[in-house]
Amino acid sequence: MSEGLGPEGGHSQPTPTITVQDLSDRPAHTPLDRITPAHTLLDGNTPVEQGSGVVEETSPSSTSSFELVDMEPAPPLYQPVQPHWFYCRRVDSKDVWLPFSREDSERLEQALSTAGEEEVVVAVEGERYDVRVRERQRYAVYWEQGPSEVRRCTWFYKGDKDTRYMPYPEEFSTNLEEAYMIAVTLDEWKRKLDFPSGETVILHNPKLIMQYQPITLQDEWVSSPSEQTRPRTVKRGVDNITAEIPDGEPETIDHLVFMVHGIGPACDIRFRSIIQCVNDFRSASLSLLGSHYRRGQEEGRVGRVEFLPVNWHSALHGDATGVDEDIQRITLPSISRLRHFTNDTLLDLFFYNSPTYCQTIVDTVASEVNKLHSLFKHRHPEFTGAVSVVGHSLGSLILFDLLTNQKTGSGEADRDEGRNRDPCPLTCDALEQALCRMGLQEHLATLQSVDLDLDSLAMCDETDLTELGIPLGPRKKILSFIRKRHFLQEGRQGTVLLAPGMQALPDPSEDSPSPTVSFGNQSSEASARRQQFLRAQSITSAVDYEYFDVGIGQVSINYPQLAFHPQTFFAFGSPIGMFLTVRGLKRIDPNYTFPTCKNFYNIYHPFDPVAYRIEPMIVSESDLEPMLIPHHKGRKRMHLELKESLTRMSTDLKNNVLGSFRTAWQSLVRMPVAALPPVEDGETTAERSLQETESGHEEVESPGSVEDKGRQVKVGMLNGGRRIDYVLQEAPIESFNEYLFAIQSHLCYWESEDTALLLLKEIYDKLGVAFEQPQQ
Repeated sequence: MSEGLGPEGGHSQPTPTITVQDLSDRPAHTPLDRITPAHTLLDGNTPVEQGSGVVEETSPSSTSSFELVDMEPAPPLYQPVQPHWFYCRRVDSKDVWLPFSREDSERLEQALSTAGEEEVVVAVEGERYDVRVRERQRYAVYWEQGPSEVRRCTWFYKGDKDTRYMPYPEEFSTNLEEAYMIAVTLDEWKRKLDFPSGETVILHNPKLIMQYQPITLQDEWVSSPSEQTRPRTVKRGVDNITAEIPDGEPETIDHLVFMVHGIGPACDIRFRSIIQCVNDFRSASLSLLGSHYRRGQEEGRVGRVEFLPVNWHSALHGDATGVDEDIQRITLPSISRLRHFTNDTLLDLFFYNSPTYCQTIVDTVASEVNKLHSLFKHRHPEFTGAVSVVGHSLGSLILFDLLTNQKTGSGEADRDEGRNRDPCPLTCDALEQALCRMGLQEHLATLQSVDLDLDSLAMCDETDLTELGIPLGPRKKILSFIRKRHFLQEGRQGTVLLAPGMQALPDPSEDSPSPTVSFGNQSSEASARRQQFLRAQSITSAVDYEYFDVGIGQVSINYPQLAFHPQTFFAFGSPIGMFLTVRGLKRIDPNYTFPTCKNFYNIYHPFDPVAYRIEPMIVSESDLEPMLIPHHKGRKRMHLELKESLTRMSTDLKNNVLGSFRTAWQSLVRMPVAALPPVEDGETTAERSLQETESGHEEVESPGSVEDKGRQVKVGMLNGGRRIDYVLQEAPIESFNEYLFAIQSHLCYWESEDTALLLLKEIYDKLGVAFEQPQQ
């Protein structure tokens, strides 16, 4: 078929010429150009119809074989074809047509019938896309994506090398439907439709319709006439083709989750975007809801969870920052592909630790999350559920730093304050202005009650602030401000201070007093003071950290406030533990919690090279194993059970051998003793044995602690007293070589059903809905 009739050809087609030919004496593989036109109606008594009642329909893998189809007589009355709506998606440089769900297709069909001349917009796919019905275009709602074509499809074709049926353009389908209607009404088949573009469609019978391409459009190097006229199979209606029509999504949304990606524009091993990966995660969750929460769905207590992607990479590497252009100028030309990959992915780690781009990344994530939250609430005003956040890789660290700097006050007031606050309070001349820019204006009355101004505040130490009743966190911020302001004032009294070992000198070639840089020998004291001054100036840098006696440690930049209080924070393959350690934080206080988020899960694959644990920073004195995430089909993977069984068998065997040897040796060297250990007065031997038996049992886990060798170990309140570190079970093939699957392990979370089920269990446990393990 020519381009005009393919999936790309949406332009109008001239009306085809319909002729009726007697094709009964022509072999199935005879080229169309050898057919002698005969403009007389057939009587239907052809050798094909006198056979066994079946004919062979052309198969995609053969040039002359036909599929077996039922040659039952056509129904006496014509039944209009039922349309189904499809949309086009670009996959691997090819256009792939995918069906909407039946619910969405019915909504589009109903909107078309009532649209009239005005444009009608229909929300589809969980209201994540809008379809402009008359325009036949589909637009994304929550993320940037080009529009895609939409079709009302009734007729389909599949060529020799096609893997799925493709829809015809709507006007071409209309012409086919008209010809089909005439053939059914008059019960006259063997109809030939000649299109002006050269294609020919032959309606042999209701279930055997073929399309032939003109010879002029075929390859010049074909070897036989049969290859020149290799036909396409034509089907009427979506019910007659193999199409995976997706199930419709429940309208009720129980929970909203924002998912933040890590380094680079690609999120998995197939280099797909965050949008595609989140789509897979959403599909997995919908499938698990149908299998593990079936009863809740039947009772109307379970709807669905909406997952929305948060993209910050495009903002960092866009034209607004110009960082890509700057990096490209200094990039070497050799091994260009590797250097491009490094610039586009690994450099994001360095950007997050830079004075400028860390602020850009954090602002982008927060503003994008708040924008999506506002848009979601506008489109779903009935939504009353909670909101959670997910961060993968570097995205988890971004969310971690954001959540440690949230405030517990009213969300709107905090957001306004975060937008208006100056990231550099060192230039303030009044106490009130400085406190407002630090976000500590609630302590203004306390300081003014003892007649403190900005200058007298600079002479206060931690003891003075403690006596005034200022809490530890605000107290540390004020002391940091005093120290930095002191260094700034000293720096302003002399020349411009640069990095240690560098001195600013006037440029004799310029009239302006702007300095140039020269290297010189400086005293160690001056170098140290300059270094301290640079750290004081770098208040927007993510490398300027303050250690807190209670808490996590904070990055000294201006953190915006989120528009909601997250219920749970899930970290996938997270380097949070490593970054906190590099920042100088050795221990997380067990009593620490996020100001606005009370639940935190650190989820990782055992072979993930980027993932680090959190619990050892809270329970440093105990070797605490992570929680094993159950397989979504129940129980533990078989190879892990076998591995544990062999390990346990080896340990038992070793202990038995050593125990027997120890017993024999002790029987030779020890003095004779009583057969039973002594008992206390009034205590029987049975009571003593019972106490020993009970002492060997582990106690039930209590909130905030777990059992470790018979004693309680505090795991802290970062996850409300529950466990924090959760490890996935590796697949059997991954256990053969953990190095081979290391990179894939860091990118596996988007398609992990075990991870999705853990999220659903956490979400619906709080809603009072228990999951059901399906029978295998």
